[in-house]
Amino acid sequence: MDQTSTRDRIIIAASRLMQRQGYVGTGIKQIAKEAQATLGSVYHFFPDGKEAVAVAAIKHGDQEFAAILREALDSEQSPGAAVEACARQLADSLRESGWIDGCPITAAALETLGTDSEIQQVCAAALRSWEGLVYDKLLRSGLRTEDARDLATTIISTLEGAEVTAQVRRSEEPLWAAGRQLARLVGSYEVAPSVAE
Repeated sequence: MDQTSTRDRIIIAASRLMQRQGYVGTGIKQIAKEAQATLGSVYHFFPDGKEAVAVAAIKHGDQEFAAILREALDSEQSPGAAVEACARQLADSLRESGWIDGCPITAAALETLGTDSEIQQVCAAALRSWEGLVYDKLLRSGLRTEDARDLATTIISTLEGAEVTAQVRRSEEPLWAAGRQLARLVGSYEVAPSVAE
């Protein structure tokens, strides 16, 4: 039981640190200190070192964000309103963190671009899983498969970009604006999802 909680503390600490300062800027010693664990315990749970800790941390961040996204999507019947609610929730969380706790995978994903590392693979899997949550909501709302797929990719891509812009500008407005426009876009499909049939 204690080993599990130590492992979890290491993963959570690594996730928070990487979210704030990236994979490259986060060291094993810093993770151990933040997790209130020994360096030996970090290597006990993650004998393959920093990359293994990072992969576990990204998976943790993926699950945390998926829970937030799922809750926001389920908070509204209309998918457009649900997407806007998600953007507002992201804006609130970002502001409350002092503009430092953005997307749990962005920094690591950008730092490993052009590689086929396990880190890049779990970042790509996280984005796909988030798109899948949005896709499912859109399908349940009656959108056609092709439209739902394209919109899900557009929504996650837009929210990701808006979140980075909000961090840089230290303002909720980029996320609010993205949410409003995405809601309009989704709404344009909701009106007549079967027009082409």
